[in-house]
Amino acid sequence: MPLLDVRNLTTRFHTRNGVVHAVEDVSFSVEAGETHGIVGESGSGKSVTCYSLLGLIPKPPGRIHSGTANFDGVDLLKASERDLQKIRGKRISMIFQDPMTSLNPFMRIRDQLTEPLEIHEGIRGRKAVARAIDALAEVGIPKPETRINSFPHEFSGGMRQRVMIAMALITRPELLICDEPTTALDVTVQKQVLDLIRDRQQKLGTAVVFITHDLEVVSQVCDHVSVMYAGRIVERATRAELFRKPLHAYTRSLLQSIPARHEKGEELYTIPGLPPDMTDPPVGCAFRPRNTLGNADACLTDHSPELSEIEPEHFVQNCPGCLA
Repeated sequence: MPLLDVRNLTTRFHTRNGVVHAVEDVSFSVEAGETHGIVGESGSGKSVTCYSLLGLIPKPPGRIHSGTANFDGVDLLKASERDLQKIRGKRISMIFQDPMTSLNPFMRIRDQLTEPLEIHEGIRGRKAVARAIDALAEVGIPKPETRINSFPHEFSGGMRQRVMIAMALITRPELLICDEPTTALDVTVQKQVLDLIRDRQQKLGTAVVFITHDLEVVSQVCDHVSVMYAGRIVERATRAELFRKPLHAYTRSLLQSIPARHEKGEELYTIPGLPPDMTDPPVGCAFRPRNTLGNADACLTDHSPELSEIEPEHFVQNCPGCLA
């Protein structure tokens, strides 16, 4: 039985400009100890999916219209705020995209690291500080017994992200959600952070949901991958299968956009146009106007394609034009 099993999640935002169909009928599961990647362009619904699971979307205007998210027997979408508070930061932790805005600039690192221990485990004082120092040492912060008294602005971007990882893992959660944790980092620091997350995952046995727009990152860290576009999953498969045999035109377009796949001097491929306005979602295939690697003329125009299992563990939207 999966540690996390999400079925038919639909989240919308009711705004003055109309209803934003942010996430529509999303399903995926995560086994204990594995890494599930959710990949797609900005605005595809990746972050909203995971924020919905933890009750972090603003209500209003956000509203979860349907779906279930069973985490070890608890439906996160129907759990009370009190029950969610017991799970968030203890059994499920999250690393946010920008550590500078996620860390409180007015609080010392010491107080931010010990807070989860005080809330969830009742550990305070010297014992909590000792755990916090150990957590900083485990993520490679030099002189942790001194740096623990620093403020966030005294750390570099990479070091702030290490602090976020230490904070997320200090309670030894069963599930870690990483919301594009390497986006603002240079390539060298990015690799260090990825290696660190993978190392802590292996030592603690933590399951990971990894949100990213970078398929190169997916190829390094994920076991299974869900590709999202316009609020829906368009393809889901194991990492090896997805890179060996991408079926949907959007997945193929993302892979084709990787610079390393081009010869030196060759013009880089870019996906034309922009994602659709989700206050007025298109009828039929959402990727049709941007489909250059399939057959846009054969894309569905009267109803949305459904996710179907083409091969064992390989699901893809059944749009003829995107599969061409």
